[in-house]
Amino acid sequence: MGVHDVVPDLSAEGTRRFTKAVLHDLHALEELLARGMIECCPRRLGAEQELFLIGDTGRVAPVATEGLARLDDDRFTTELARFNLEMNLPPVELAGSCFRELEDTLAAMLQQVRDAARLEGARPVMTGILPSLGKSDLSLDNITPFARYRALNDATGRLRGGAPYTLRLEGADSLHIEHDSVMLEACNTSFQIHLQVGHEEFGPVYNAAQALAGPVLASAANSPLLFGRRLWRETRIALFQQSIDTRRATPHLRELTPRVRFGDRWVERSVLELFQEDVARFPVLLTRPVSEDAMAKLEAGEPPLLQALQLHNSTVYSWNRPCYGVLDGKPHLRIECRYLAAGPSIADEVANAAFWCGVVLGLLDEVGDVSDRMEFDDARANFVAAARYGLKTGFTWLDGATVSASDLILDTLLPMAAEGLRDVGIAESEIQARLGVVEARVASGRTGANWLVESFGRLKDAGSMAERLTALTMVTADRQAEGLPVHQWPPAELGGSHGWEGAHARVEQVMTTELFTVTEDELVDRVAFMMDRKQLRQVLIEDTEHNLVGIVSYRSIVRLLAQGGLTPTEALPVRSVMSVDPVSVTPETPSVDAIELMRKHRVSALPVIKDGKLVGLVSEQSFMAVAQDLLRQKLEGRD
Repeated sequence: MGVHDVVPDLSAEGTRRFTKAVLHDLHALEELLARGMIECCPRRLGAEQELFLIGDTGRVAPVATEGLARLDDDRFTTELARFNLEMNLPPVELAGSCFRELEDTLAAMLQQVRDAARLEGARPVMTGILPSLGKSDLSLDNITPFARYRALNDATGRLRGGAPYTLRLEGADSLHIEHDSVMLEACNTSFQIHLQVGHEEFGPVYNAAQALAGPVLASAANSPLLFGRRLWRETRIALFQQSIDTRRATPHLRELTPRVRFGDRWVERSVLELFQEDVARFPVLLTRPVSEDAMAKLEAGEPPLLQALQLHNSTVYSWNRPCYGVLDGKPHLRIECRYLAAGPSIADEVANAAFWCGVVLGLLDEVGDVSDRMEFDDARANFVAAARYGLKTGFTWLDGATVSASDLILDTLLPMAAEGLRDVGIAESEIQARLGVVEARVASGRTGANWLVESFGRLKDAGSMAERLTALTMVTADRQAEGLPVHQWPPAELGGSHGWEGAHARVEQVMTTELFTVTEDELVDRVAFMMDRKQLRQVLIEDTEHNLVGIVSYRSIVRLLAQGGLTPTEALPVRSVMSVDPVSVTPETPSVDAIELMRKHRVSALPVIKDGKLVGLVSEQSFMAVAQDLLRQKLEGRD
């Protein structure tokens, strides 16, 4: 996402010209490969670290552009949202103590972000999905103010025909929401690893990376929560695919390929297959000025940058993505592992990098091209299952064998990874230290995802939902600063220092979304029954499109009873007693403003409306729970 000089005018003519440049670059890449110009060694490792920025209350802090101005370092760049940052680590040779070098660089750059963010009242946190993130944080007000991001939002919206982005996920809880922009993507942050690969070996290495995606993901899952719902162990996988999906619904069984994808076949010959497939399947999404003639540079003996092809490649989101680049005047190929979440700690991330590199190379050495021993559909199914279930996944492995995630990782893949790292000259002490973190994590069952779910469960009866999610965010940031890997983290606890104020600042953090509603034609007697059965003080009236129509209060029912309106024979509709045009608020309304509205209008509850639709209810009872917690904390502090 680091290229900003895109052209938001995606006219038909402009798109055709850029598509021509993409095809021109594709031909140049074919020539580069045919002439053997791709650098084959040394083997290098690179990484990209994505971050959230949060304030003292645990809420997102949209200060990325201000922080970048203070950093004044081109290794740091923007992401889609103003509360995200990306750090681009310089590549290192995969040998010796390279993982120590990677860890030291990562720690130093993270400290730079901490120092810059502190001056803006913020701090960074590494996590796949921020627990305290609210849906209202994903408004276009928080999109980074660069042309690329607006163009991305406009382009994906146009391809979708203006249809809303729908997110549907099922786990221990369920989530089904709509959103009006591409900003759902900003829920995700990752730790992306780049492995340089020679042209001749690219196919077998890429196939190994695909085969291992499921087990590696299971060992490192770190994103089980979204908007307070317990979903997949690595919710980012489904969330990212749905948040950037440009497909429209079709009237019949037509297959449309998502831009976020695992793939549909093994690589048979070369990297060219992947680039050709993506250009054939996916139209241009973004454009940029192209200042080079790739073929002319090639004929002059200079390596082309392939600017058009690289931008198109950046808008096709393969979980293992092929990449082309030029370093020190030499063109090279990389495999970018994109599915690993950010966090939980630097130690965990570097261990994940070592495990991934080692096991990919180890599998290549042990079995050659894995496509001879495994069905591609099994590799893809393994990946989706790992995202859903983490270490509880059962995998279909080589030659159709079935094995549990823990057994496969501990008994087969970790020893294989150790051999793969030894073969490229990684120091033995480094191998033991890095793979030891993965081994302890898997053996204990304490992945980042499992730590979050366990902590969330332990906090079930402690404070409000918003307080619990804020505590998880703040404890994660604190533990990261301590530097220990996640398998050594005790469960999170609710504490006064963990952003109590931020947990109740806005209506969406205290409102209830479990609503009991009826239509205006419903029987009044049933509303009375609902109030008695569910201990409700008010029932909201909506139409079939979830538009708010009115509200019925407990006092309205009592008044009707007093007037003799509820008789055994009369069947009154709700419209006869409901109040129309009730005072309402939005999820973004400050809590203190909502309280003031209830006092001013002498009502005990306010419907919560977003884009004209009913999404929640905030009531006196909501704030009574907050007041109780506040009084308890004040009294405990006084003691």
